[in-house]
Amino acid sequence: MTLYKQAIRDDRVREYVPAVRTVLSEGFSKPDFFIGRQAIQSLNTLTDADQINVKKGAYILLDFGMELHGGIRIVTGGGGRGKVRVRFGESVSEAMQTPNQDHSIHDAELEVPMMGMMEYGCTGFRFVRIDILADQLNLINVIAVALYRDLERAGSFESSDPLLNKIWETGVYTVQMNMQDYIYDGIKRDRLVWLGDLNPEIRVILATFADASLIPKSLDFLRDHTPLPHYMNGIITYSAWWVVNQYDYFMHTGNLEYLKSQKDYLVELVRHFSEMVTEDGKFDTKGNWCFLDWPTNDNKDVQQAGGRGLFAMMFERAAVLCDALGEYDIMKLSLERLDWLKKVVPDSLGYKTAAAMLTLGGISDCSKVLTTDATRGVSTFFGYYMLLAQPEASALNVIRKYWGAMLSHGATTFWEDFDLDWIANSNRIDEPPIPGKKDLHADFGKYCYIGLRHSLCHGWAGGPAAWLSEKILGVRIVEPACRKVVVKPNLVDLDFVRGSYPTPYGKIEIEAVKGKKPVVKAPKEITCITE
Repeated sequence: MTLYKQAIRDDRVREYVPAVRTVLSEGFSKPDFFIGRQAIQSLNTLTDADQINVKKGAYILLDFGMELHGGIRIVTGGGGRGKVRVRFGESVSEAMQTPNQDHSIHDAELEVPMMGMMEYGCTGFRFVRIDILADQLNLINVIAVALYRDLERAGSFESSDPLLNKIWETGVYTVQMNMQDYIYDGIKRDRLVWLGDLNPEIRVILATFADASLIPKSLDFLRDHTPLPHYMNGIITYSAWWVVNQYDYFMHTGNLEYLKSQKDYLVELVRHFSEMVTEDGKFDTKGNWCFLDWPTNDNKDVQQAGGRGLFAMMFERAAVLCDALGEYDIMKLSLERLDWLKKVVPDSLGYKTAAAMLTLGGISDCSKVLTTDATRGVSTFFGYYMLLAQPEASALNVIRKYWGAMLSHGATTFWEDFDLDWIANSNRIDEPPIPGKKDLHADFGKYCYIGLRHSLCHGWAGGPAAWLSEKILGVRIVEPACRKVVVKPNLVDLDFVRGSYPTPYGKIEIEAVKGKKPVVKAPKEITCITE
């Protein structure tokens, strides 16, 4: 029950997370006082063991061990009140400098009470620096307040390679942190619902969590705020991704009633898009921003090539949805436009983003572009599609080297973007800046993610978790509601892989050991085809 009329119940949980390490401090007589400390309540009778006295000019930089979403609670004792400066950081460098303030405040002066508790922050962070601006304060604790969705993980992945297991876990955790009121792109920045960004996140959610209700909530949010003929997020390709996202959700859940509620919008959108393709294969986006990913944003030819692949994928999936809805004229229109798009085969110009979409859209096999110098030209967003569009052995190499490099440089969640060239002579993100070395967070990035504006917990980067479930564990949905599923584990160079995949009827459990026939257990409602 609720005490308040028209109140909105928060589906998330709050947990207090103690600091695990003091990175730096000055003026703190006991710099490790807060480590592991669980005090969350002030008290009017305190001993010296219960609090620490700090004076103006002192500071401390705390590490909470993992990227978190939320803020901090500062608990004070008696003997003074006044201001502190609080700086949140996804890296040590960010917490030590002047963080970017877009979308969430990372740097603030706060008045803290005497003998009380002050909570502040609504962002993504791992590190917090507290500078004492008051003449003196008695601090009982500084503890993180984590806000997240406590969801059952019905999906799992484990293999003989500990690095791949860690990458799967980190990808899932990255997406889970971004499952807040809606599915965000990043918990520091932008904290918004972006339709294209959603697709890798949706694929991770469907492969992992028993509760996928945040998917339709997020899809409907932008649909309801984007009357046609406007495009979601102001980007033509993101409205195309809306159709792809609807397909992925429908194939997994088989929720026909939900799909029916999308019919009018879907039909009108597909008709609108059909006008952009002519019988001779010309594809005209009418001057609209055909955004794919940031590394290709300066090249319109690459955008058009990759966009053609995306729209081919969209029309193919729209045909399936319209068939399920009984909208056979629109289904035929979608298949016709798909055929028209395939009449022209553009050059990927060596860009892996375009190569991936041309391959996945069925227009051209560009796998050679993807496997040539395979870790160069990868982006954390379209990296998921690059993995899908190349042989599994090559994709595993990319995952280990590219996403693994983030982990080896201190990441606990995956980043908005990354380039392997950045790590040359760079410090880890959990270390203070080192003279003579590059600052991995502050010194790199471009477009919208320059320097400390760069998000280090971005949901679109979680794609390898979905890929490992789909391609190594080997789950491919053939009929809506997972009523028919192909299970074909691919060990590549692994000794074993085991795990589970959630369906509306319960989990599919899979185990494959080198040299043995895979063992698959599925709910009776599911026809499981093993190959």
